[in-house]
Amino acid sequence: MNDFDFFLGNWNVVNRRLTKLFVGSDEWYSFPGTSTCHQVFGGGGNFDEIDFPTLGFRGCTLRLFDVERREWSLYWADSRTGVLGAPVAGTFAGGRGDFYGDDVLDGRPIRAHYIWSDITPDSARWEQEFSADGGQTWESNWVMEFTRRP
Repeated sequence: MNDFDFFLGNWNVVNRRLTKLFVGSDEWYSFPGTSTCHQVFGGGGNFDEIDFPTLGFRGCTLRLFDVERREWSLYWADSRTGVLGAPVAGTFAGGRGDFYGDDVLDGRPIRAHYIWSDITPDSARWEQEFSADGGQTWESNWVMEFTRRP
């Protein structure tokens, strides 16, 4: 239940996002961020807020551990809409976290996959990928490289 304890604290973030989705684009843009994560429920959950100063908005993620199912649910929202998105759910195995869920993008259903990897005491990587064909193929569209701040 303490899988996300590594993420507690303050982070600098280097973001890379794909400019256009589902068109075969390989054009990415980069932007900075800072993030702070706090524990809730004694490790059974956490909440982080991330600031994207060059983009003019903030985001947050609520992560909750379902004790009965033994898996995490992750919920994203940002200041542009104030809407809590559909969750992705999953677990950690072998130092990697995989979380899947259904979502809607531009009015069409998609599958979302969040990956936590390369976790050390002072760094971590998060990646988001989407599938428009029910999970048969995936397109990576957002990567965050985290480094711990003092």
